[in-house]
Amino acid sequence: MSGDRSRRTVSTGHEDADRREAVVYQVYPRSFADGNGDGIGDLRGVLHRLDHLAELGVDAVWFSPFYPSALSDGGYDVDDYRDVDPVLGTLDEFDEVVRCLGDAGIEVVIDIVANHSSDRHPWFTEALAAGRGSRARERYVFRDGRGEHGELPPSDWPAFFGGPAWTRVADGQWYLHLFTPHQPDWNWSDPEVRADFLHTLRFWADRGVAGFRVDAAMCLTKDLTEPLPPWDEVYAGFPVLVGGEGGGRFGEGRNPLYDRDDVQDVYAEWREVFDRYDPPRFAVAEAWVDPHRRARYTSPDSLGQVFSLDLLMTPWGAQEFGEVIRRTLDQVEADGSAATWVLSNHDVPRHATRLAPGTPGGALDGVPPGGPGLDRARAATLLMLALPGNAYLYQGEELGLPEVALPREVGQDPVAGNDDSVVPSRDGCRVPLPWEEHPPFFGFSDHAAHLPQPAWFGELSAAAQANDPSSTLSLYRQALRIRRELRTAGPVTWLELGPELLAFARPSGWTSVTNFGDTPVELPAGEVLLSSQPLRDGLLPGDGTAWLRGPSVPR
Repeated sequence: MSGDRSRRTVSTGHEDADRREAVVYQVYPRSFADGNGDGIGDLRGVLHRLDHLAELGVDAVWFSPFYPSALSDGGYDVDDYRDVDPVLGTLDEFDEVVRCLGDAGIEVVIDIVANHSSDRHPWFTEALAAGRGSRARERYVFRDGRGEHGELPPSDWPAFFGGPAWTRVADGQWYLHLFTPHQPDWNWSDPEVRADFLHTLRFWADRGVAGFRVDAAMCLTKDLTEPLPPWDEVYAGFPVLVGGEGGGRFGEGRNPLYDRDDVQDVYAEWREVFDRYDPPRFAVAEAWVDPHRRARYTSPDSLGQVFSLDLLMTPWGAQEFGEVIRRTLDQVEADGSAATWVLSNHDVPRHATRLAPGTPGGALDGVPPGGPGLDRARAATLLMLALPGNAYLYQGEELGLPEVALPREVGQDPVAGNDDSVVPSRDGCRVPLPWEEHPPFFGFSDHAAHLPQPAWFGELSAAAQANDPSSTLSLYRQALRIRRELRTAGPVTWLELGPELLAFARPSGWTSVTNFGDTPVELPAGEVLLSSQPLRDGLLPGDGTAWLRGPSVPR
């Protein structure tokens, strides 16, 4: 491992300022690095590439699910919450990863998939065998169907990934699954379910896990009082999906499926567990909720942190980015939490493609690597890293990887080809990383990867970029080093420099300027610390961000 770095822990949301500025790197284990040559990334591969993480300069690594799974949804269909999939490694290897990352001053965050299990989970197979009215079925959501013989599902609700949200079992009952049929929803009113998840949290915290990313955190608790309401009334209460203020006839916080007030009772129990550790364990909610509802998740009695996901849906523009950033900063100031920024993750097209001109909504056709999309991605990253709060990076974005357009026949994502899914296929951002320049496997493995890598991957590999000072990898390394040196705690002072510019100063003597326009612009006085594009005669090009330190910045 390279370099001794002072340890910076990830914010729990309500402690000293220096703990609220961490950079967290997301590892999607099956696509990060393959340590045994079978074409699937694993924990041994993570151990082989620890130097990459240390040299990048991140404070924590978040691991997407590595649990035993049939991979019906990329590992988010969990068979056993307290083990490692044998394809990916062992608990001993996980412990070694935690230990080695800890030696480099890097904390470990893991995914907790709490809305649903897999249909292979022992409790679900028990529920199927036990039959109607059994204690085992109370842990999940089973209902009789409608119609003369129960042949119709209990409601008309669709699943988020397409198809109906109910599946019928052999004895005629139906079970609820908001995602795929292989992911039956837990019944969070059941005390055994709640107690078992507390056991899981303690199991991983005892192994040295510092924090938890809570998948679909807004979906756990449900009101399934019959008669079940029709979907159009349920959907009216989904503000993020319908673009309104939500609520519908149920009132805010009382939608039967989504962002219910009573989900905070669950997280209050979790917080009691987290606070028994020294330092306290933390959690970050994946909560696609209206901004004014986020404070419930960031409360010191709840998870303490929630992803600021708005930039994942924001088109390139000074006004658009500025509105989102100002609103988020106002919100976290009001509730006393820390912002948690993200530009790419395993669920959305990579921002080097999503922000490219002519690709609204992340359309992928004909988008090559590099070009304006990469320019904007580099600029957006520097902008994000200059903001106060925690920053989450997704594996491969430090290489400037674009979304990879894959044919449907090789897809693994359950939404691939489902026209009624609310999300597009996510396979293109999950293609295994290129580590070396040489085809056919680019250092990822000794075997063909589980998702095909494009022929041009070598030019974007970590090896090809490592010694190039103009590369995206070098930009990320420099940016994280400067961010750490400047200690970014403190407010933002907005600077009015022009309609196409988004500029602000930080108390550490640091200014960030982003040019969203096409015309190069003059920068404020000061020393240029870093620029996402080379300056042209001292001017910042369009689609560029520069960091400065100098007399124009309040100290």
